[in-house]
Amino acid sequence: MKRGKRYNEAAKLVDPHEIYEPAEALDLVVRGATAKFDETVEIHLKMGVDSRRADQQIRGTVILPHGTGKELRIAVFAKGPAAEEAKEAGADFVGAEELAEKIQKEGWLEFDVAIATPDMMGVVGRLGKVLGPRGLMPNPKSGTVTTDVGRAVTEAKAGRIEYRLEKQNIIHCAIGKASFGAEKLLDNYDALLDAVIRAKPAAAKGQYIQRCTLTSTMGPGVRTNPRLSK
Repeated sequence: MKRGKRYNEAAKLVDPHEIYEPAEALDLVVRGATAKFDETVEIHLKMGVDSRRADQQIRGTVILPHGTGKELRIAVFAKGPAAEEAKEAGADFVGAEELAEKIQKEGWLEFDVAIATPDMMGVVGRLGKVLGPRGLMPNPKSGTVTTDVGRAVTEAKAGRIEYRLEKQNIIHCAIGKASFGAEKLLDNYDALLDAVIRAKPAAAKGQYIQRCTLTSTMGPGVRTNPRLSK
């Protein structure tokens, strides 16, 4: 694959055969993020589990200490007091059947996170084919189906992210922006890695995290030790 000049210059900073310590790896990622926009820093974890097995699934949420750097738009499916609570907490869109109808009939998807109260799941469930493939379907495991919508909205705004195992046995997550600097990114890295380690399925055997790669949107991948920095 032909790469641009900016990428090739950033790639010179990284030894592709080296496995760096997390702090050094993130420093290299930040130094290599030279695009004209604030690049997102991502972590890619190759897991030693089998995604085809129900007892080896990995999924959960974690609040990153410094957030993701992205202003999230939050839609909440709720009625009555719960709807008012969501509005007070800062939800961008709040509704019930009319909100679901807008998504279903107009293809409206101008939000990044969807939260629903349990009593609304009969309505939201009909949107599965639209929301599911985009990772927007509310789910109790990710804390987005809850009676405490105010807290869910506040945590999402504060930088709560969801991590989950994909079919290729990989977990992909954004852990911030290059402008955060290596130190803040390291705090976010530790928070996510700690959550993933705590979520280790009892049925998992052998090396749990096989490979960890850090990268920015336009930069080269940097391999690091898949462990906490502290």
